[in-house]
Amino acid sequence: MERPPVIRPASKRGLAPFRGRRAASLLPRTRLAGPMPWVMAIMVALTVLAGGAALSLDNVAQTARGELAAAATVQILSPDPERRTAQALQVATMLREQTDVSQVRIVPRQEVADLLEPWLGSASGGNVVPLPALIDVVLSREADASAVARLRAKIVEIAPDARIDAQSEWLEPVLAAISTLRWMAVGLILLLGFTAAAAVWLAARHALGINRDTLEIVHLLGGSDAQIARVFQRSIMIDAVAGGVAGLVLGAAALTLMARQFSALDSGMISAGGLSGTDWAILALLPLCAVAIAVYTARMTVLSSLRRIL
Repeated sequence: MERPPVIRPASKRGLAPFRGRRAASLLPRTRLAGPMPWVMAIMVALTVLAGGAALSLDNVAQTARGELAAAATVQILSPDPERRTAQALQVATMLREQTDVSQVRIVPRQEVADLLEPWLGSASGGNVVPLPALIDVVLSREADASAVARLRAKIVEIAPDARIDAQSEWLEPVLAAISTLRWMAVGLILLLGFTAAAAVWLAARHALGINRDTLEIVHLLGGSDAQIARVFQRSIMIDAVAGGVAGLVLGAAALTLMARQFSALDSGMISAGGLSGTDWAILALLPLCAVAIAVYTARMTVLSSLRRIL
């Protein structure tokens, strides 16, 4: 039987040199010719997108909670415009005297009309629809139920028809939806990691199958399972690194493009979802995680398969 090229010199000198490039030549294929680098690139790109979405949603939620946790809105609902204006001034004066209130602002009528125009049209700016007087209040602590109830008791003494709402109350459904989307992104990352591991498992099994005759000879000449596993580890690692870098570049480019599109909306909540330097550093670690998963999966697959076939 004619020995494979990699075995001829090894059989004369023993298998001590069976590592590095000499060992890697055991897998006779051109680098990047197989599907593994492209599979890893796609997986990493999708993982970067999912990770960027999760981090962005987390930034939105944290910013919204920080800005609105102490905020409340007072509505003066009296139907008489003059009485409504007078009550708004009195309530604002009373609120400024409270020790736990740090900021009070009466919202101009035109600003209220502009806020309602998308729903009410031009009628919101005239006398067709009576507009309430709004007062923005910022407390020195969180606007919890007890703080809002205390202020409500003082406000109704001046304006019986008035109401006060903590902005965090109407924001809770939004934050709950953001939290759900964030956990869905995390679940997608885990699913992509499992899919990448499965792809490496299939690639390793395929490589073992087509090189089985060569591996049997290496094993008969004294090559250990660990030496053979290192050959596949090195091959998979190079493919995973190449695919990981390409996927990171593609994912980062897609995130940058999406960030520019969302920033054009000029929305305060959406603009708060920008990625920080720390976020980008976390995303840069994702290809390293993918390489680690690929190498570990390849090693475990090869070792377990060799115990069965050799």
